[in-house]
Amino acid sequence: MNVEPADRHVIVVGPGYDHYRTEEAVLRPYGVAPIARIDPDDPAFETHLGRADAILVRDTPITAATIEGAPRLRVIARYGIGVDNVDLEAARARRVFVANVPDYGAEDVSDHALALYLALQRRVVTRDRAVRQGAWNVGQAEPMQRTGTLRFGLIGYGRIARAFHRKIVALGVHEVLVHDPVLEEAPTGTALAELATIASDCDVVSLHAPLTEATRHLVDSDFLARMRPGAILLNTARGGLVDEAALVEAVQGGRIRAGLDVFQVEPPAADHPLFALDGVVLSDHTAWYSETSVHELQSGAAREIARVFAGEPPISWVNPWDDTL
Repeated sequence: MNVEPADRHVIVVGPGYDHYRTEEAVLRPYGVAPIARIDPDDPAFETHLGRADAILVRDTPITAATIEGAPRLRVIARYGIGVDNVDLEAARARRVFVANVPDYGAEDVSDHALALYLALQRRVVTRDRAVRQGAWNVGQAEPMQRTGTLRFGLIGYGRIARAFHRKIVALGVHEVLVHDPVLEEAPTGTALAELATIASDCDVVSLHAPLTEATRHLVDSDFLARMRPGAILLNTARGGLVDEAALVEAVQGGRIRAGLDVFQVEPPAADHPLFALDGVVLSDHTAWYSETSVHELQSGAAREIARVFAGEPPISWVNPWDDTL
C-alpha cells in the first residue's frame, strides 16, 4: 500500500534492541524514520512522549500517566505476548490501540523450559560445579529419574505450552495433565485437571499462563505444600504467577526444585534468597531470545503500528472497544 509520508513520531520506551532498522523499514512508507529509544527517566522523555504517535515497548510500564502525556498517541505495540505492563483501561479510555505479538518465540521459550527441566533433572549445574571442584564418579550422590517415567503438569495451554508438550513427548513422556480455564476438551494426549490435582499428582509442573489478577500467586504456599517431594517447578511465563517467599521456603526445605527464567521484580535484588540455594536453576528472562525471535518481535510489532497508520485496527488488538477510529 502506498501511503503519503507524514510527520509521525515512533518511540521505543525503555530497554529495546541493538538497532531498529527492521521497524524503520516497515514504517518508512508512513513517514517514520528514525525511531527514537528513550528511557522514562531521560530529561528528553516528556518531549518525545508529547510528539509520539506510537509507542513500542518491552517490559517498561506504560501507565495511565504515560498515556496522558502523549496527546498524539494512537497505538502501543508490545514486543511480546503479555501486556500486564500496559494500562489497558487507560488506553481504551483514550481510544489508543494496544497490540501484542502473540505468535513469536514459542519454539524458543519452550526450548528454554526444556533446558531448565533437563538442567535440574540431570543435575547439570550441580555436577558441573562438583567436577570443577575435583569430584568424579558421583552418579548416585543425587537422585535422578528417567523423564519417560514422570507425569508432567502444564498450567496454561497456549502456543508455548503446546510446543513444550510436543518436545517432552519426544523424550518419552506419556502422562500429561493440563489446567487451562479456556479449554473445554483435553488436548490430544492429555487429561484436564484442577490446579490442586496438578500440584499433588505431577512430578514436573510447568507454568505457561498469562499474569492477571486471577493468576497472580497462582503457585502459593498451599500449592507448593501439595507438590510431591522432589518435584520440579518451571516458570518461563511471568514471575508474578509464583509467591517467591513461599517458593524460597519450599526449596530451602529440600522438598522441591525450581527452574526460573522470570521473577516478581526484575532484575531481582543481588541478595535475593533464591541465589543462595542449590535447588534452583536461574536465568535472566532470556527464554524468549533467539536471533529469529528478535526479528519476529520487531517486524510483528512494527506491522501492527503500520496497520493503525493505514487506518485499520491491529490484528492482535488486546484492548478492544465497540467502535473503531
